[in-house]
Amino acid sequence: MKFYNSARAAFEALGLEFPPELAEVESRFPVYVNDYYLKLIDPENWRSDPVARQALPDPAELVDDSSSTDPLAEEAQMPVPRLIHRFADRAVLLATGRCAMRCRFCFRKRTWTSGTELEDISDAELEAACACLRRTPAIREVLISGGDPLMLPFERFRRIVDAVAAVDSIEIIRIATRVPAVWPQRIDEALCDYLRRIPGLWVATHFNHPRELTSEARAACARLVSSGIPVINQTVLLKGVNDDAATLEQLFRSLVAMRVKPHYLFHVDPVRGVRHFATGIEKGLEILRAFRPRLSSLAVPTFAIDLPEGGGKVALQPDYSAGPGCYWDIHGEKAIPYQTSLHNKTR
Repeated sequence: MKFYNSARAAFEALGLEFPPELAEVESRFPVYVNDYYLKLIDPENWRSDPVARQALPDPAELVDDSSSTDPLAEEAQMPVPRLIHRFADRAVLLATGRCAMRCRFCFRKRTWTSGTELEDISDAELEAACACLRRTPAIREVLISGGDPLMLPFERFRRIVDAVAAVDSIEIIRIATRVPAVWPQRIDEALCDYLRRIPGLWVATHFNHPRELTSEARAACARLVSSGIPVINQTVLLKGVNDDAATLEQLFRSLVAMRVKPHYLFHVDPVRGVRHFATGIEKGLEILRAFRPRLSSLAVPTFAIDLPEGGGKVALQPDYSAGPGCYWDIHGEKAIPYQTSLHNKTR
């Protein structure tokens, strides 16, 4: 796989002239993308292309210079380096800064340099994180993230997963990866054979648009699922990419048909350099309303925001109340009374 760590090289690969106004953006938020993902872009319409918007720089990234670079307070919630402990029963382990692509909406954009800026977790850091897990048996689940842990050399990745799995109190391990969407060929039989042997292991992947569901991506997910590895998906609601019900319905229907469960639909985080992707909360709720009469619960993810200052994920739902004891039907056309308790009637 060929990787490009400059916007100019990426535009040349697309057969396009490099727009000079993007040089300043790249100096602050570098480009890192591969051949596979670039081929999903329509070069003739790259400025509005939903795939290009996720991979190529945009002057809008420099408009916001006041938002926090770490609004989720991840660094403040690290009891030891690399381990984020925000929720009582689960933690996030940052295994690497490597990614197959730098997504322009990344909520860890504060760390960007060349695409490999956060070094791989060291043996000492891994042991310190596992020691913290052993001291905190209330933590039962670990999300191994980064970066993308599947970008690590296989033996290093296995060393990390084995170390976490060896902690007695850990019941569930999630591997957070965008690799099935941006470098699906990396999901091979050797990896699947290893993952299926880890008790309680799930893969959490990340597709945002139906165009990312190529034959290669579908094959990668099929390898995982056919190996007995449960796969869930998170999607970020992105202005100009997927902020309409029809696009997301197509994506979620396709994922369910692939036996990949749509898990979360996130509103974009309020991160500096990212907020131009924000749709507003009401747009997400509007999309959920459109889903209600059309999609089963298998295909509908939880719509959530990740609150600043380490407030955690909050799930949101449309309000169907139409007054005391009365609710709108799923089409929003008729208010229907609903009795929640029985009262004994005297004769």
